[in-house]
Amino acid sequence: MFLFNTLPSHNEPLAPVDAETLGESAAEKVERFLAHRANHAETPLHSLPALAAALGVGAVHIKDEGHRLGLGSFKALGGGYAVILLVLETVERQLGRPVDVSELHTQEVKSIAAGMTFACATDGNHGRSVAQGAEFVGARSVIFVHGGVSAARVAAIARFGADIIRIEGTYDDTVAEAARVAIENGWTIVSDTSWVGYERIPGLVMQGYTAMVREALRRLPEPPTHVFVQAGVGGVAAAVSGHLALTFGDRRPIFVVVDPVRAACIFETARAGHPVRIAHGEPTVMAMLECYDPSLVAWRILKHVADVFMTVDEEDAIAAMNRLARPSGNDPAIVAGESGGAGFAGLIRAATTPGIRAAIGLDENARILLFNTEGATDPERYTELVGMTPIEVVSRRDARGETT
Repeated sequence: MFLFNTLPSHNEPLAPVDAETLGESAAEKVERFLAHRANHAETPLHSLPALAAALGVGAVHIKDEGHRLGLGSFKALGGGYAVILLVLETVERQLGRPVDVSELHTQEVKSIAAGMTFACATDGNHGRSVAQGAEFVGARSVIFVHGGVSAARVAAIARFGADIIRIEGTYDDTVAEAARVAIENGWTIVSDTSWVGYERIPGLVMQGYTAMVREALRRLPEPPTHVFVQAGVGGVAAAVSGHLALTFGDRRPIFVVVDPVRAACIFETARAGHPVRIAHGEPTVMAMLECYDPSLVAWRILKHVADVFMTVDEEDAIAAMNRLARPSGNDPAIVAGESGGAGFAGLIRAATTPGIRAAIGLDENARILLFNTEGATDPERYTELVGMTPIEVVSRRDARGETT
């Protein structure tokens, strides 16, 4: 399904608070924080010329977040960043002076951080980021997961010392329970979605995501004309589109938001013109995007700067994973998880649908930017869907001498 943004708010300026959250100075701050992470390195930006030729477009580039901070997901940029920033703000209040990120491991900061607990709900990746950030600063983390989160993903969270609490219901039920318990215990909830009265911290999580956009723009030979990004609750789509709108203004690329058809809360919100909680149905293979209630902050941004909303089905997502693992020509093989390749699946669907292709200008001059938002964060599931292990995909790529 495709839906063009015809809302009155389309192309209007972002709210001042959102412009401050996602602008250049904020993104520079994120990168300064990242410089103090021992395992920080820019993630690869891959060029896919054979794919571009097959689709009849000028260029396709994909930013591969499967390498981010040892977590294999773009989420490593958000929750962990918010935790570090919130610790420093707490230390500043208690010490009564400014505190720089370079002081993070001083005894003064560590003693205060040790008394803090951070909590969140997760499908897997966000919880790992919050847990990793808490471990990094010496704080405690409590992560809430629902029954659909695989044992492999739970184990990946627990290895950072997090306490795990399982509950019945969906991701959105887990969000509500995590917030309730956190308030009762005086913990800090670090959510990647927002609701009435809870907006600043999800904004900080989104702010962390701007780092991958800045990295991509520095490496691209020319600015993109089109960007496809998967949605979930909308946070990453809002962060990417908001930052690009603030960077390029009237020259910003066409921005396409991609939802799983089985969990299309952003698509349905766009269709209604206001936030819509959709009914829980059959689970989607795109587990990290299985969200039924949109983030209010994300929608506040997307209604201004998203141009097209679309959905992809289960087969689209699985085909995208396999196509990236088995590329044509000299394109590099890319390990994309079930949700990581959803934006790529959206590009394939749009480029092969004549009416949409023409309507958004996917021609020989189009320069497409995509984000592989996760690698094989559940290796067993990846192997089941692709027929190769992640290691086998990487080994084949190295053997071919593929370059990024």
